[in-house]
Amino acid sequence: MKHIMWSLALAAGCAWGPAGAQAPAAPDAASPAVAAPVAPAAAGGGGIQSQNIFEVKPDASADPKYAEQTNGERAKVQPGNNAPMWRQVGQGVTGYSSLPKSQAPEAGNLIQPFVQYPGSRFTNAGEAWRQVRNHWIIPYGAALFAIVLLALGIFYFVKGPMGHEHPDGAGTRRIERFTPFERAAHWSNAFAFIALALSGIVMAFGKFFLLPIMGATLFGWLTYALKNVHNFMGPLFAVSLLVIILTFVKDNIANRADFVWLSKGGGMLGGDHQVPSHRFNAGEKGLFWWGITIPGIFVVATGLVLDKLIPGFGDVRGDMQIAHMIHATLAIWMMALICGHIYMGTVGMRGAYKAMRTGYVSEGWAKEHHELWYDDVQAGKIPRQRSANPPAADAAATPSAGQPAQV
Repeated sequence: MKHIMWSLALAAGCAWGPAGAQAPAAPDAASPAVAAPVAPAAAGGGGIQSQNIFEVKPDASADPKYAEQTNGERAKVQPGNNAPMWRQVGQGVTGYSSLPKSQAPEAGNLIQPFVQYPGSRFTNAGEAWRQVRNHWIIPYGAALFAIVLLALGIFYFVKGPMGHEHPDGAGTRRIERFTPFERAAHWSNAFAFIALALSGIVMAFGKFFLLPIMGATLFGWLTYALKNVHNFMGPLFAVSLLVIILTFVKDNIANRADFVWLSKGGGMLGGDHQVPSHRFNAGEKGLFWWGITIPGIFVVATGLVLDKLIPGFGDVRGDMQIAHMIHATLAIWMMALICGHIYMGTVGMRGAYKAMRTGYVSEGWAKEHHELWYDDVQAGKIPRQRSANPPAADAAATPSAGQPAQV
């Protein structure tokens, strides 16, 4: 009980102390001299006056050349104010770096200079590249893919596979359309291209359709693995592309028959009769030049720049950004056109896939789809058998190379 009484007394004393200390400070209504200094404190919130921070200027800003001061001049009047340095950094000015230019040409440059790439605002090069990639290449590339796939699907369900079934049993006379070397070059290039296309699609568009399903961890490992696949498949595609160009260029030169083929739309919009063409028609020649050769050369060249395999290129960010924009744009263009090639070579035309798989086509197939080429074979202008070792099944039924076939 004694302890409780002492506790209550101590608490009462503590409460009385502040109240007693504040009592003398209460303003006296009869004394205006005491009330006068209290008014500013109440108006300013405890004696602190408010002011717009944008109107507060240091004394050094009175200098007319304040905004033009160097970092050293600013440090004399305002020690610690590095605004001039960061202003130069934002404008892309390259500062001092102890690293040699040959090893790190942009070591002293934090923010790139201002540029305006096609499709971007006038801003620093890094932001301009980001705008081109995210606002143009990615959305319009995806739209192009969707349009091509939709068009091929509609064409298949409306038109169906082109051509007729041709007998290819024992004793059927066949023509060698592709030699083993040509087929090896084609499939090597096709394998490399598909690997590059799939890995590129995942790296460019995967975050929109794979990341929400797989999660960040698995998607990160997948893109890391596919990036390495992309890097290693690039050289195989480059070598096989060169072989493809050198092997097939002689049969992809335009001639008069190609203009006739184009004027009739290749026969795809009319009846079942195919427009006569040589070994490759105008559509295949167009794909060779504008879907494989010309864009392929630029895709390979920019890919080598991005991998820093070309001396003198790819050492600075500006080169890498330009190379990436060209690489991505032309790669998407190639993939869109080659989707049509894959369609025609598989389900779009009867017998086309077998021709590239085995190398041979029947006379009926050759006459239907490439009548001028078939006529040259029949006339002996083109050998029926071009490889050294024909299959045993065709040896008896195949005339000697360069000799007209008897029909």
